Amino acid sequence: MRHVCFVVYSRANYARIKSAIRSCDEHPNLKVSVIVGASGLLYRFGNVSEIIRRDGIRIESEIYNAVEGDLPVSMARTTGLGLIDLAHEFHRLKPDIVVTVADRFETLSTAIASSYMNIVLAHTQGGELTGSIDESVRHAITKLAHLHFPATEKAVEIIKQLGENPNRIYNIGCPSIDIARLTPLENAFETLSRYSGVGADIEKDKPFLLVIQHPVTTEFQDAEEQISQTLEAVKESQVQAVWLWPNIDSGSDSVAKILRIFRESELNRTIRFYKNFSAEDYINILRGCAVIVGNSSSGIREASYLGVPSVNIGTRQSQRERGKNVVDTNYNSSEILQAIYLQLEKGKQEPDYMFGDGFAGNKLADILATVDLEIKKKFYLVR
Repeated sequence: MRHVCFVVYSRANYARIKSAIRSCDEHPNLKVSVIVGASGLLYRFGNVSEIIRRDGIRIESEIYNAVEGDLPVSMARTTGLGLIDLAHEFHRLKPDIVVTVADRFETLSTAIASSYMNIVLAHTQGGELTGSIDESVRHAITKLAHLHFPATEKAVEIIKQLGENPNRIYNIGCPSIDIARLTPLENAFETLSRYSGVGADIEKDKPFLLVIQHPVTTEFQDAEEQISQTLEAVKESQVQAVWLWPNIDSGSDSVAKILRIFRESELNRTIRFYKNFSAEDYINILRGCAVIVGNSSSGIREASYLGVPSVNIGTRQSQRERGKNVVDTNYNSSEILQAIYLQLEKGKQEPDYMFGDGFAGNKLADILATVDLEIKKKFYLVR
């Protein structure tokens, strides 16, 4: 029986891999361990470890390595501490395969520790383009990984261009789409009623925006101005909004400060702020919103699959593949407001399956159970 270890760092991280964890856990030839670290253990970022336990998934270990702060040095130090802690955990657990997700800066810790310890590294959602530091991290992990699980055909071709063995690249789609497929339909207002949140009341059966905007680490010094532009546009739209708290990337303190000031002001008559939702509840909230606004990849991935109109702001997703549901804007309140009105007018759109068919977890588990665990790599020239 092969031992597969998943490392989770955030709420989005977990949503991107939850179906794969479940599929591997249910596979007769696989044993699963889950490690949670960094912001995944912090209350103010939603404490995803509590959600994982509520899902009935056992957490093997927790590593408290998040260095909080509003500067890139915090991200670098968090990555370094994670490398030390994960090396210890991998030595203790002795997994056959380590699975790391996408492009968060903490995933570098996972990739370096695993590859230096001669443990097969499997990487999901590699090969995608976004144009920020996330892309650099993503490609760096691709070069350390032994098995690649991209979500689109274009991503497959990019991984090949990076010199990876074509026989070790498996386009399984994005595991987060599995949750979108499997989650039973529930009225979004019923879902929201289970969460407290802070701010204006959300009126039942009226349209609402879903807003998720994270700081851009290469533009962290502009985080206050960027979030202020979005806040102004959402306020001026006069459409009630469900606003999800930002992640821990550099600039998050600046974003949070602006949101807190507005949250407590007399001007806040339409926006309610939330820390976190479970993966399934998030799907029903996304499914029920009129438009998703911000710079989260879910406005491109899950929103595309569900046919939800999306307003994508700024550079965080600048080169990522996208469907017809997405309208792009700059950090300008007038542009953002115009895009919101445009998407409200268009309404729900046809689903797009460019990021998979919703069976990624099963495919990944079957491959991990049978694939050759070769750790020697060579560069494959594209001809």
